[in-house]
This record gives sequence, C-alpha cells and structure tokens, in this order.
Amino acid sequence: MYDVSIVVPIYNEQENVSLLIDEIRTAMERDTRSWELLFVDDGSMDGTTELLKAAAREDERIRVVCFRRNFGQTAAMQAGIQHAAGSVIVTMDGDLQNDPADIGAMLDRIDQGADLVLGWRKKRQDALLNRKIPSRIANWLISQATGVRVHDLGCTLKAMRSELGRSLELYGEMHRFIPVLAHRVGARVVEMETNHRPRQFGTTKYGIGRTTRVILDLITVHFLLRYFDSPMKLFGKLGLLVGFVSVASFFTAIAMKLMIGMDLTGNPLLILGVLGTILSAQFFGLGLLGEVNARIYFSGNDRRNYQVRELVNFAAPTEDDKPSQVRRAA
Repeated sequence: MYDVSIVVPIYNEQENVSLLIDEIRTAMERDTRSWELLFVDDGSMDGTTELLKAAAREDERIRVVCFRRNFGQTAAMQAGIQHAAGSVIVTMDGDLQNDPADIGAMLDRIDQGADLVLGWRKKRQDALLNRKIPSRIANWLISQATGVRVHDLGCTLKAMRSELGRSLELYGEMHRFIPVLAHRVGARVVEMETNHRPRQFGTTKYGIGRTTRVILDLITVHFLLRYFDSPMKLFGKLGLLVGFVSVASFFTAIAMKLMIGMDLTGNPLLILGVLGTILSAQFFGLGLLGEVNARIYFSGNDRRNYQVRELVNFAAPTEDDKPSQVRRAA
C-alpha cells in the first residue's frame, strides 16, 4: 500500500518515457510520501512498451499495465485507477506537458480536505486553432450543461482520493468528465493553476476530430446528472407533453367537424393526434423500462444511489454484516 499512485496513460511516447520517469522521481523525492508509478500502455507500437518494462525491472515502484491493443485514453485511465494501490491517485499525461513538480501542491490540497484537485492550464502551451479554441468551446458547453464551473475540464493532471476514483465509471470520452462525475456524488472539487509546457517530442494524439465524441458524451453526462436515478422524470414529462398535444389535436379536429362540417378524412390534426398518442405511449414505455433498469443497476453488486463520506462511531463490518454472497463449504 502506497500513499500516492501516479497513473500515466501512455501511447507511442518513446521519446518521452525516460525523461518523464526522471522528472517524476525528482518531484517525489522532495516529498515524504511513499509512491508508485503506474503506466498504462494503451497498445503502443513504437518501443514504448519495452522501455516501460525495462524501467519496471530497475525500480519496483514502477508498474506497467499493457493493453492488447489501443482502447483509448478513458479505458487506460479506468484501468490505471482500478489497479492503483495508493490512498491518493494522481493522473497525468505521458507527453511531458504536465509538470510533475505540481504534484506536491496537489497532494497538499488533498490533505487540506479536498476530494479531487483539478489542474488548470491557465497558460496553455498548445496550438490555437485545433487545441485551444475547441477546448474553450467544450469547457463552456460542459459548464453550461452540467453547472460545474471550472476552467479546464480537459486537463489530465488531477489528484483524487482512491475511493472516489474507483467509484467512477468511465467509458467513451468520460475521462474529461471526472470532475463532473465527482461533483455529482458530492465530492469536494477544487481547481489549482498548474504549469503547462509545450510538447517537445512526438506528436499529439488529440485533435478537433474528438469534438463530436465529446459533445455526444456531454449529452450522456447531462442525462446521468439529472435523470439517471429516475428516467421517468424525463420520459414521463415528454410523454405528458406529447399526450397533451395529441389530445388538443383530437379536440380541435372534432370541433372543426361539428362547427364547420370539415371532413375528417385526411385531416392533418387527426393524423397528428394519432401519431402523438403512439409517441406518448412510447415515451412512457421508455420511462418504465428505464426505471426497471435503474432498479436492477442499484440492486446488483451492492450499488447505491448515494455515497457516504464518513461513518462516526460505527464498528468495522464483520463477515455477517457484509452483503450476503454464496459461500463455499470449507
């Protein structure tokens, strides 16, 4: 068990690996906390894997998780968090743009009571057109949609308590939404200005093409924040709205028939009423299915729709107190 686990998702960063390890060692030697360095090799094909394995043979504090192929940064982040052995997990990029010298200050903020410390690249050293502008647009959209007011959701340099990190379910491009997901469960999220450096070696794996995926994941996150626990709140409202329009269309069509003798055959209001009735029933059906799935999700694997920060005057749970499982005979 370590005090700190530094998790680095990495992909084709052969030129940066050795320098990054040396910088992290230098930064952590100034600190009294015990630490490990956990690399998640996301299917590198340029010699990065061999360099990581060689470093791990020389230093037992360096561990490596090697993927069979490239699964993406979010999957690598999730794997690193799940395999980390530290009480606090620090995540950072492997391209030397994040400065390991900032880790100590982030850990101090955790000691002061924060659950997650988010880096803010205030003086970002990236290309304006394909990195800075898309990032600013994405940060603005995410802040407006989620209500989480931070400057830089895309900064990989973060420090979080391990129990918080392991409770987050990451998929798609969700690694950039870690502060939002943490805020959803009541974590104390703080932002800290960090040093950002220009890339010296290798090529960036980010680009404007990721914007579409981020927007789609933003829609997912917005749904999770507002309606995950009770999907009927969304689909039920839509069903009622469409049902109201349907009933209004029916009454209008009937009134037109009775008052001015208009033929109902092919009347667009009558057709709208029929279609609205069908669509309203579908929305209610989706809401019910969502409610059932939510109940199944929370009832499986001892999941809860809440998280406890602290227990006071509670005895440690015994085997009899833990959730019942199938027990094998000795």
